[in-house]
Amino acid sequence: MTHVDVKNGNIENALKRFKIKVQRSGTLSEIKKRKEYSKPGVVRREAKKAAIKNARRNNRKNRD
Repeated sequence: MTHVDVKNGNIENALKRFKIKVQRSGTLSEIKKRKEYSKPGVVRREAKKAAIKNARRNNRKNRD
């Protein structure tokens, strides 16, 4: 559970820090992933597609 303290009654700043913590923890992506069932074949296909995308990105970075 993500926890943020409110300092000096500054709710806007606390909300900003909360959003950053939730994003870094990966909570939202996990919720979206569990929202609906995906077949195992679809999961494998998406993982393979992501791996190819990451490999291309890493190759581009290493070339420069």
